[in-house]
Amino acid sequence: MRAVDIIIKKRDGKELSREEIEFFVNGFVRGDIPDYQVSAWAMAVLLNGMTDRETTDLTLAMAHSGEILDLSGVVPIAVDKHSTGGVGDKVTLVVLPIVAGCGLAVGKMSGRGLGFSGGTLDKLESIPGYRTNLSKQEFLTQLKEIGIVLSGQSADLAPADGKLYALRDVTGTVPSLPLIASSVMSKKIAAGAHAIVLDVKTGVGAFMQTLEDARKLARLMVNIGKLSNRRVVAVISDMNQPLGFAVGNTLEMLEAIETLQGGGPADFREHCLVLCSHMLVLGNMASTLEEGRAMAEKSLDGGAAWKKFRKLVQTQGGDVSYLDDVSKFERASLIETVRAPRSGYLLAVNAKEVGEAAVVLGAGRAKKGDPIDHAVGVIIHCKVGDRVEQGEPLFTIHANDATKLAEAKDRLLRAHQWSEQPCPPLPLFYDVIAD
Repeated sequence: MRAVDIIIKKRDGKELSREEIEFFVNGFVRGDIPDYQVSAWAMAVLLNGMTDRETTDLTLAMAHSGEILDLSGVVPIAVDKHSTGGVGDKVTLVVLPIVAGCGLAVGKMSGRGLGFSGGTLDKLESIPGYRTNLSKQEFLTQLKEIGIVLSGQSADLAPADGKLYALRDVTGTVPSLPLIASSVMSKKIAAGAHAIVLDVKTGVGAFMQTLEDARKLARLMVNIGKLSNRRVVAVISDMNQPLGFAVGNTLEMLEAIETLQGGGPADFREHCLVLCSHMLVLGNMASTLEEGRAMAEKSLDGGAAWKKFRKLVQTQGGDVSYLDDVSKFERASLIETVRAPRSGYLLAVNAKEVGEAAVVLGAGRAKKGDPIDHAVGVIIHCKVGDRVEQGEPLFTIHANDATKLAEAKDRLLRAHQWSEQPCPPLPLFYDVIAD
């Protein structure tokens, strides 16, 4: 078997066998197949696509390119949650403690932010001392003992995905649906997930900007799950405006803490409860979404979720005094509230522009490895559909640099679009796709 023959076969639009896909992935990981051949193959996949069976075989080959975490001896069923990224998406920080507070153990490996899409690990590291680099044994022990883990991904999990993504990023092949789906699902399978809830974002602040593309990606990942004997549910959610009000690492952590203590923005709380309901059903803790919802609300409003979050932070080395006294968190040196320049109804609060403004301030990365400033970010005070009077607070900028503050302010003013006539609020969710 030769790599060039596999490239030609896919270039000509033909279906690859499982053996061919495994040969190609394993050869790439070993270094036997060079980057330029893998780049050519990725472009052929982008142009000609893959069948669901091919994409599943690719997913499993990438998952098995490294270590597979076996959680079956630790928990009866391992349920994972994945978001395709967004602006103000601090959902994991709230959903995992709620679900764990219901008695369903959840161990999740999360990533860092890139571009305007924030990373869960970056938010957690706004708490001094919080460890994100747990060993495999630490991960398993903590999951068994306290029923919740939230750490970074091990380099031993799905190494083929890391190598392939680095090539896709510089060869114009990132938008390939089979390559996106296999990237997400290979990491979830390698991390030991038996059941997965996918939060697939759509809108101007999402990778899938149209509902049609989001549905295609969601269906593909659900089908991969079915073909690989995993239970998968995908919810398609809105990312035309930020989720909640806070965008930026410490600011989002503070909003998550507020939500876990029974407050928080209404849209963010609702989003979390819907995802929890699906996770509890997939985890066999609830027989219906309504039952799952009731369990999640009890965990959140009764304090079980907050106790789990404190225990999580404490166990992973974080300073819990920051949770008990949030004034201890590092704050930006420049805080400016910008008021509405006119009266009217908000037609749009462009999520991508808000996210890019946060990156300008230093809350995100232009490339992997860039340092971030945990303290900076934005609080958006209004939602699409709100009636806003001239002079009311529109947004608040937290900055450590006056020039960056001015640039972010211009972007944020452009992100807000106005209407003289009432306009409807945006939906939180558009669809649910299950096998």
